[in-house]
Amino acid sequence: MTARQRIAFQGERGANSHIACRDVYPDFDAVPYPTFDECFSALEEGTVELAMIPVENSTAGRVADIHLLLLHTAVHIIGEYFLPIRHQLLGLAGATLDDIKTVHSHPQALAQCRVGLRALGLVAVAAADTAGAAREIAEAGDPSRAAIASRLAAEAYGLEVLRADLEDEEHNTTRFLILSTENLRAAAGIGPLVTTFVFNVHNRPSALYKALGGFATGGVNMTKLESYMVGGHFVATQFLADIEGSPEDPAVARAFEELSFYADHRILGVYRASRYRERQQFAALEPARETLDHPTTPR
Repeated sequence: MTARQRIAFQGERGANSHIACRDVYPDFDAVPYPTFDECFSALEEGTVELAMIPVENSTAGRVADIHLLLLHTAVHIIGEYFLPIRHQLLGLAGATLDDIKTVHSHPQALAQCRVGLRALGLVAVAAADTAGAAREIAEAGDPSRAAIASRLAAEAYGLEVLRADLEDEEHNTTRFLILSTENLRAAAGIGPLVTTFVFNVHNRPSALYKALGGFATGGVNMTKLESYMVGGHFVATQFLADIEGSPEDPAVARAFEELSFYADHRILGVYRASRYRERQQFAALEPARETLDHPTTPR
């Protein structure tokens, strides 16, 4: 009998990262690790074949430290997944909202429910992860303590949903990167692709402008650009970028050739764009279409 492949995630069973693993790789064993560092180490050591790592959220922004782990480990991005996040306020069986004083969860989850928690008058307490907070609430047996976690976590640890869908924004979505030690680049022409890369520039006038000039002149769309200090110094800056397309595309190839004149760069992955991106683009156009189809102001 062939052993099942394994995919790592940070947190405990019932975490949103666990849900993402089940959604994308239902035939894999999802293996929890306490920290992101341990996920990356397990992948590099061959204990698992893949890792599912959150990198940014539409409400709370980027997940801290992930970019550093991407830059300093020998892993490659082979895919992405966007998971709509629905946060549930979980308490002990029989507890009510009037009983609750403190709410425990991962800082990202607390940030995504900030308005709702303030309205309920609850004190937020940071925990290592959402599902772990749910487990701790179940074990503590204190009706004044609640957790923000998923319905899967509620089922796993025997908790009740005291307030459903507590997230502040309906669009609340987390983007995950799927990582492998194999450099499995998607081939050009199979559909919309994303290329993620890093590069360094010196902090000099026009350095970034010159480095990215080839992408602009070639009409290559850049969907993400984030900056970080290099080695704690202020003389150079490192950037992490996502673009649409593949290095096999002529325009992208020319842009990388021009980039090499001004900066060192490394491609972290070339992978298929999630269909979520396309749905978001169509959704963003809907108000404009409504205005065109139903003009309200005569000209």
